[in-house]
Formats: sequence, structure tokens, C-alpha cells
Amino acid sequence: MIPAEVRSALVEHAEAELPNEACGLLVLRDGRAERFVPGRNTAASPYRFELEVDPEVWFLEDEGYELAVFHSHPASPPRPSRTDVEAIGLWEGRPYVILSVRTGELAGWRIADGGVESLPLS
Repeated sequence: MIPAEVRSALVEHAEAELPNEACGLLVLRDGRAERFVPGRNTAASPYRFELEVDPEVWFLEDEGYELAVFHSHPASPPRPSRTDVEAIGLWEGRPYVILSVRTGELAGWRIADGGVESLPLS
């Protein structure tokens, strides 16, 4: 579940980062996004992202939170691209949320072992 105020933060960050992909982390507890932590796309690219975020955020997992990666697609649908799947790295198996800036559509995924599974969002 992504509440309206968190979704608004995702959209705002994605629009501010245009023409490049935006990225960050969603902080989840019991499947509900409690907040969004904006990151920096060190790739500075409209086609891929390399997430940089305050290292302290990772310690939230020790406090019982789950972290989900977020990024935007400036012009394409909110589906994982081949680049997303091939470069999944440490995000493999974690919730993966993509926003299409062009349409405003938000979609959730889980990428593992080269496969892509849709995750329902509300």
C-alpha cells in the first residue's frame, strides 16, 4: 500500500529529476509505505539509474522496516526494462516500484532469477 502523500512525494521527485530517471527508497512496515527517501541517480541518465542514498537508511532494516527500491521511467510504461532486470543486483527479490512520469501510472514488481513478478499496489 502506498498512501497518497507518499505517492505525491514519488511524483514530485520524478518530475524534478526530468529528463533523467529519479530513484530512491520506500520505507515499508507490514506492506505499507510509511515514507519515501529520495536518492540521487549518479548515472544521470533517462535510461537507467544508479541509486545513491544516505547510508544510514540501510539501518532501518535492523529496526524491522523493509526497503523497496523506487525509480521512474520518464517516457516509458512502469514495467521493468531489460536493463532493470539485468542490473537488479542487491535489489533482487525485493519490492521494486516504477512510476511512468508520462502517464502517472505506478506499478510494483519483484525481480528474481531473471524473472519478473507483478506485485499489487493499492
